[in-house]
Amino acid sequence: MVGILEDKDRIFLNLYGLRGADLESAKKRGCWNATKDMLDMGRDWVINQTKASGLRGRGGAGFSTGLKWSFMPKEVKDRPHYLVVNADESEPGTCKDREIMRHDPHLLIEGCLIASFAMQAHAAYIYLRGEYVREREVMEQAVKEAYAAKLIGKDNVHGWDFDVYIHHGAGAYICGEETALLESLEGKKGQPRLKPPFPAGAGLYGCPTTVNNVESIAVVGTILRRGSDWFAGMGRPNNTGTKLMCISGHVNKPCNVEEVMSIPLKQLLEEHCGGVIGGWKNLKAVIPGGSSVPMITAEQCETALMDFDSLRELKSGLGTAAVIVMDKSTDLVKAIARLSYFYKHESCGQCTPCREGTGWMWRVMERMVRGEAEMKEIDLLLDVTTQVEGHTICALGDAAAWPIQGLFRHFRGEVEERITNYRAGRPHVQGASLAAE
Repeated sequence: MVGILEDKDRIFLNLYGLRGADLESAKKRGCWNATKDMLDMGRDWVINQTKASGLRGRGGAGFSTGLKWSFMPKEVKDRPHYLVVNADESEPGTCKDREIMRHDPHLLIEGCLIASFAMQAHAAYIYLRGEYVREREVMEQAVKEAYAAKLIGKDNVHGWDFDVYIHHGAGAYICGEETALLESLEGKKGQPRLKPPFPAGAGLYGCPTTVNNVESIAVVGTILRRGSDWFAGMGRPNNTGTKLMCISGHVNKPCNVEEVMSIPLKQLLEEHCGGVIGGWKNLKAVIPGGSSVPMITAEQCETALMDFDSLRELKSGLGTAAVIVMDKSTDLVKAIARLSYFYKHESCGQCTPCREGTGWMWRVMERMVRGEAEMKEIDLLLDVTTQVEGHTICALGDAAAWPIQGLFRHFRGEVEERITNYRAGRPHVQGASLAAE
């Protein structure tokens, strides 16, 4: 089934905060319903149902959630198990997890209980980005309500002792990387760890840990209540279920919306966002999955589907499904230079290719915005992006390289034209520095 999602299939029934975020309101929407029955089915049932639903990580990587849970040790030995929820939502353009925490916090807490039971964890840590102050307040209130109602805590009604801790970060993009998040949670500098060991073997405090995105965890309760077949019946094979999508930029009505996976990108923009400002013919490019994925052209947007496989075939990615729409008024070179500055600013500096490369790429992009570059520098910059990509401990190097690669893949002519226009009428020696105008 592909197309507009029917109301009966929505998981987030309070996405826009039209109803209360409190426990009683959440229960009326179906949250905490039959949770004990699910736990009584056993851990293997929970993991197998999650696998069968086809749920893939909603934080960007798209790895099978049930499979990730199954990597945890089967028995608890001398080290406790932990669940860590990654609520460090810092990707430019992405604003889905904050709506879950603001308006449907109990779905997340219930999901934490179910996932932790499946992995034999008695504690979950929810790590929020530093800027999410209101979200933290709502989450802390919801956790208090859950404790008071004996839904979580020691000797709770579900029969699985379970504690939830809310941890507020300090606003570092790098802490969205799972191992940097664990370092920060332990009170250390937020820098990624070398893998292996993977968190399932040695994560938080050296104990078996699974790190999941907010949305990945929040949907679990509803999937188990309604059955894996229901969730798997939406979207294309290997790209199933519903997904929160956040659309910003040059559309008439920017919005957050829960939609079926594999919905055509054009339909998403036309039917939910009132179309592109100035009409579809005014569309220039779209970044389909948050700032770290390469842009696609207006022509590709005609046929692109909002799922992992379709966008990968277009040499881009679904990422967090944060769609950034750019019309023909956009200075694409300047836009990508701005993203380059963001990645340069947020690099933790641990890896030399990223520490040196992100700053170098930004400085070259700034010169290209003005046209103060040579033609051969386009290929030089592309070459440097491939030296950074895949040569760092975490994926921030890739995230810094891909937007630039996307720009040159589709709009190289614009950069060349800008350099040509700047050079016109300016006699100079090859390689000499130009006097500032």
